[in-house]
Amino acid sequence: MLVIGSRGSQLALWQANYIQQRLADVGLEARIEIIQTTGDKITNVSLSELGPLTSTKGLFTKELEEALLDGRIHLAVHSLKDMPTELPEGLRLAAIPAREDVRDALIGKTLDELPLGARVGTSALRRQAQLRALRPDLVVESIRGNVDTRLRKLDEGQYDAIMLAAAGLRRLGWGDRITQYLTLDEMCPAVGQGALAIETTNGFHGVDLLDEPQARAAITAERSLLRSLGGGCQVPIGAYATIMGRELHLRAVVASADGAVVVRQEGAGAVADAEGVGARLGDALIENGAREILDDAGV
Repeated sequence: MLVIGSRGSQLALWQANYIQQRLADVGLEARIEIIQTTGDKITNVSLSELGPLTSTKGLFTKELEEALLDGRIHLAVHSLKDMPTELPEGLRLAAIPAREDVRDALIGKTLDELPLGARVGTSALRRQAQLRALRPDLVVESIRGNVDTRLRKLDEGQYDAIMLAAAGLRRLGWGDRITQYLTLDEMCPAVGQGALAIETTNGFHGVDLLDEPQARAAITAERSLLRSLGGGCQVPIGAYATIMGRELHLRAVVASADGAVVVRQEGAGAVADAEGVGARLGDALIENGAREILDDAGV
């Protein structure tokens, strides 16, 4: 029997159970092993502050990867946006299933309904920066916790609205709580948003059949761009790739934390050159102002 490693949050377990069912559909039996990660243990600090506080990358993946390498689990299921662009030696991204909705969503009030000075909670610097660019008057604050915890804080009146990934809300059956889907022009998604990642050791190939080629190509371009910028959760970076036929189109944004400077670029190329499309767009962003933002962030 295969062993699937997963974080213990409600969303992480939904994802692990989804992959467990996909494997069962092709005749592979699996059980789920819950593994707590560094990011799960530190809940009172914003994500942007966690990086400097820890000596390792992969706040939500490190312990799962250690379990892969020592043989306790056969595969790890991640939210792809949590994965560093460089994997530990001996591990690989074995499969990327079909992607969910990539958009960000507001819960509580729409952007137009929020009054001057309204409080909006969201954990990602990427969302915070782009939201400040859209509405400089808003008080944008960091919010940590699982999806249900964040919804509870909203319902208690701690915020006028909160922003989350639409994919997570829909997967957990809370799509009806969404007040507004932000357009891709308003809020460029995180690299890998809406996608799941199945990570294995290099020698394990039992789950490769769950890989979806278009999702793989899009994610490859987005992660190549992020790698070329050297950014992580300390820099507001968004990227989203779409595919039509044999052409891949990639849009990306790098913003200052206060939203005062937003650098946007788009590029395209062959699907077969997804890695190159991402790298070239990263270079274009740097040439058009992103370098100053990255330098200010210490990247």
